[in-house]
Formats: sequence, C-alpha cells, structure tokens
Amino acid sequence: MIIVLKENAAKQQIDDLSNQLSDYGVKVHSIEGTETTVLGLVGDTSAIDVETIRLNDIVDKVMKVSEPYKRANRKFHPNNTVIDISDDISIGGNKIAIMAGPCSVESQEQINAVAKAVKSSGATILRGGAFKPRSSPYAFQGLKSEGLLYMKQAKQLTGLPIVSEITNPYYIDLFNEYVDIIQVGARNMQNFELLKELGKVKKPILLKRGFSNTIEEFLMSAEYIISSGNERVILCERGIRTFETYTRNTLDLSAVPVLKKMSHLPVVVDPSHASGIYWLVEPMSLAAVAAGADGLIIEVHNNPKCALCDGAQSLTPENFDDLMKKVKLVAKAVSREV
Repeated sequence: MIIVLKENAAKQQIDDLSNQLSDYGVKVHSIEGTETTVLGLVGDTSAIDVETIRLNDIVDKVMKVSEPYKRANRKFHPNNTVIDISDDISIGGNKIAIMAGPCSVESQEQINAVAKAVKSSGATILRGGAFKPRSSPYAFQGLKSEGLLYMKQAKQLTGLPIVSEITNPYYIDLFNEYVDIIQVGARNMQNFELLKELGKVKKPILLKRGFSNTIEEFLMSAEYIISSGNERVILCERGIRTFETYTRNTLDLSAVPVLKKMSHLPVVVDPSHASGIYWLVEPMSLAAVAAGADGLIIEVHNNPKCALCDGAQSLTPENFDDLMKKVKLVAKAVSREV
C-alpha cells in the first residue's frame, strides 16, 4: 500500500500516522520527495481500513500496490534513485555512467594498461572479472582473489572505482574490501540466498537480468536485495535468450524504458554480452543511451585476439575511444551528459 501525503504535512503528524500504521503489523517506510512525502507499507495490509486512512488530515491519496515487488516499485518511490559510488561519481542522475574494462583480469600489466586507456577516453568506473562463472568447466575461470588485488592496484593508479562479479556468498568479505560495486551476473540473478546476503552489505549491487527471465522476475530479484536492507541496487539489461542465433543474446532495449516506468532504480545496459560481437557494441551502446539508460558497461581489452575470455565482443582501447565520442553526442541529444 502507498500513502501519498499532502505537501503541508508536519513531521510530528507523519510520525503519528506512521506509528498508527505500524500497529497493524506492517513495516512503514517514509520516502521524502521534492514536493511531498510518501509512506510505503510492506506486509499484510488487508486489515487496514483504507477509508479511515483517507480521513486523516495529512493524507492526499491511498493506493494499493498490486505488483509483487513493493520496494523496487516506482509507486513506492516516485523519484528516481541516484546511487553515489564516490564523491564525484553517481548512477541514476543526469550524467551517464560508463563502466569499461576486460571481461577477465589476466595480469597486473593488462588491467593497468586498460584502466589508464579507458579513463583517458572518459570511463568513470573500471569493470573486470576475477571470479568467472562459465558454461564450460574447462574455460578460464578467472584469477579469483589475485584478480581483485590487481584491480585494486589499478584503482590506486587511476582513481577509477571497481565493479566486479561475485559468484558465492562466501566471498562477500573479500568483495567488501576490494570492490566498490558488487555485480551479480545473469546466472545468479535468482540465487536468492546470495541476494539475501548481499542485502546485508552497504555496497551498491549491480544486478544483471537473467537471460531467460521476465522483467517482473528481474524486479523480484531486486526486491530480495532491497527487502534485506540494501536499497542501493542498479539494474542491468544484458540481453535475453531468444530463437535468434546470429548474436550471443538479444538485447531487449524496450526493457530500459519499461524498467524506468515500473521502478525507481537506475538502469544500465551491457551491449557486449548482449550482442557477443564487437562491431555491434557501438550501435547498441548508442541506442541504449537514446532509450534512456543511466549507464553502459562495456568490455575493453588491449589485445582482444589473445583474450582469455570473450575476446570476440571486446573493443580495443582505440575502438572504445571512438565510441565515447559518439556516446557524448547522443547523450547531449537526449539532454544527458557523460
């Protein structure tokens, strides 16, 4: 249930109403917007008399939320959520965040070289895989903790915050120490035990959509994290599985405006995993920005032909630099900036 309060509601009146509602056994979450305050009720609201609540002097309107996701719902939180990553970097505001780096960290020299290159082109966050869940048990699985250490040193060199994928709740302490944004990959989108544990940390969580999941299922996974206490969730569209075989996945660009209509959470797009083909990364990136994405996460490798993972979808630093020039133009055209 959502209760929208009138603009002149005093704090004491809001507290009194919140306490009254809490007596029904529901959790009351107060969200202060630019113009009004919204009370979001989570739990069994069937015993609450809506008409009685409407009689309260500070109540403007009362709405039932039919969707199963409550706290990820825009009705619950009308204003866009902006997630601060560092003092000067955020995701969800007018500025589009650019995350770039190799699919897998291969060496200190490699990640340092890529980090310096993408930063000079305008990237604001360094991406890199240390723990790699792969479809084949024989494929490169990443350098694990050593890879995170390499990324931390690259951060010290460039100042770029780090986003990297976690595969197991046992690694949470390690990620808390080394990583600025914890990524949940498509294969773990419905690993609910992992999601609940990530709800207990304070780090932002980049949640990727599963390749066979609906948008509602995607938002329910975000709800797992938020309901466990961590509201700093970033949604990532990375392509879904369809009957098409030309591309690795099918990038669902319609998901960007749909998610932004249904939820208050920021939305980023991964054109690299969506297409699986390096020359498609540019047009899909530009289309994502035009569709309203709050960020891009792009794979960049200094030598894609020799990459240990996903070289076919990786841009060279030179390709990435060219792309960034075009991204800035499209961003400007839709009243955003990079």
